[in-house]
Amino acid sequence: MISCEEAAEICDKAQYDEVSKWRYLKLRIHLLFCKTCAQHSKKNTQLSHLCQKAELHSLTESEKEEMKTELEKKTLVGKS
Repeated sequence: MISCEEAAEICDKAQYDEVSKWRYLKLRIHLLFCKTCAQHSKKNTQLSHLCQKAELHSLTESEKEEMKTELEKKTLVGKS
């Protein structure tokens, strides 16, 4: 039997199809016996579906740099 910590790690990776079938099977067996981890898995799945539905995306490196530059400019103007 795997630990709850390992189950949480596998659960997180399974959301992004980054886990082997064997580890996923071990997770499923663990979830049959551990209701706390089963709840975590259920809520994690719901959160992933909501994020996909919201079509969230992260900033590109250039967008991050642009934002950083803009914030630095505003910080310098505020100190003057």
